[in-house]
Amino acid sequence: MATTMQKLTPLFKPFVKNSGFSLQNALLATVLIPLIIAVSINIYQNYSPRLAPDVTFSTLTGEKIALKALHGKPVLVTFWASDCPECLKEIPIFTELYENYHSKGLEIIAVAMPYDPPNHVIALNQEKHIPYPIALDLDTEVVHAFDNVQVTPTTFLINPQGIIDLKIIGKIDFNALKTHIETYIKG
Repeated sequence: MATTMQKLTPLFKPFVKNSGFSLQNALLATVLIPLIIAVSINIYQNYSPRLAPDVTFSTLTGEKIALKALHGKPVLVTFWASDCPECLKEIPIFTELYENYHSKGLEIIAVAMPYDPPNHVIALNQEKHIPYPIALDLDTEVVHAFDNVQVTPTTFLINPQGIIDLKIIGKIDFNALKTHIETYIKG
């Protein structure tokens, strides 16, 4: 019976032939790189709670929303981009969360990344009929205040006491998120 290494060896020979890497190093890299990525994402999901930054969001409608003013409510702040496929998949789920929990106190604020052209953000908002506020961050103040966000989607869950309890980079487990939100709403 052939080992995994023996089965994979023919697949990697063309890639390592002139690269200076040994076949074993190439195989090891294919295992370690995804593992490192998975561990780093998990570390962010087990985020060490800290006080939410004192920022004011500027929405597409011109409204100013001070995060301090939302103290006492659970708040989801999600950083996204109009060209991010995973972000677009999240919109209907955030819409559902907003429709089900906003009347019970939940606030959701979507922050478009600074590089996202405002006209794309506006067009997407109109197309998707997003019910929660969308903020532009043209001066990068909000991105920097929230740990210098660089990857989309990145979502922060802030508890009613103003503490960031979760930081999630990438795909969200919405059932787990919903459970967190429900604990905040029930008190």
